Amino acid sequence: MDGAEQETFPEELADALVGVQRLLRRRLRAGLTEPRLRGAEVELLRLVEGRPGVGVSDAAKELCLAGNSVSTLVNRLVKDGFLVRETDPADRRAARLLLTERAEARLHAWRERRAALVARQVARLDAADRRALRAALPALRALAVTLHEEAERS
Repeated sequence: MDGAEQETFPEELADALVGVQRLLRRRLRAGLTEPRLRGAEVELLRLVEGRPGVGVSDAAKELCLAGNSVSTLVNRLVKDGFLVRETDPADRRAARLLLTERAEARLHAWRERRAALVARQVARLDAADRRALRAALPALRALAVTLHEEAERS
């Protein structure tokens, strides 16, 4: 990569990632029969799915959000029937978060729709582009790890 390419690559990569994510969200919203969940709400539900019983402060740290922001999300998701907040038996002041069946079904349906959408679009690419995307996955995962680590330090 020459100097000019090195200067523009970070912005081009960020724009491509944001563009793909934005288009995925828009396409997945189309045809929803229930009110849509905000991005942060989905992120919190996915975190609780992967870490049942996680506390609000740990969720805030993991999502790189302020504690009061996560508390607001939790309150909304509890009210809407997606989360259950239980008292932590080890610390009566703390709450543990769990998904409801409604949330599990919603995440499962979303995951299936997302996989089908991406599969359809990737199938439209030529074989070289499909190989390039597969080869890029480890680097993209490593980039996500470094971004998360930097966020934890700040």
